Amino acid sequence: MSNRVKFSSGTKWEPIVGYSRAIRIGNVVHVSGTTATNQEGTIVGVGSFEAQTVQILKNIQRALESVGSKLEDVVRTRIYITDMNHWEEVGKVHGTIFKEIRPATSMIEVRRLITPDILLEIEAEAIVT
Repeated sequence: MSNRVKFSSGTKWEPIVGYSRAIRIGNVVHVSGTTATNQEGTIVGVGSFEAQTVQILKNIQRALESVGSKLEDVVRTRIYITDMNHWEEVGKVHGTIFKEIRPATSMIEVRRLITPDILLEIEAEAIVT
């Protein structure tokens, strides 16, 4: 497809699993489940739901911008959290970033993610206007 734009975060897993961090087709952008890793692939904020949420949303913003989108274009987020007792910490950070944008969202507790140090993962969908 000629209008398919992909963004890779450069992790070793993308080619192995066969996915892109973000993909844009036309004016629609999908951002894969994103974790709290820095540019080197190291987990940021181990043990802190708040710190991990901040890093994840920075990573999502970078992915969006790489395909010509921005946080203001986000229409949906999905939050996968390993301990719902920490929903408010995550929710407050999400709310700070999205307080004016107000995308549809879900927060779902999951038993575990790829490693115990990863406390949550967030997906995003955007429509570029």
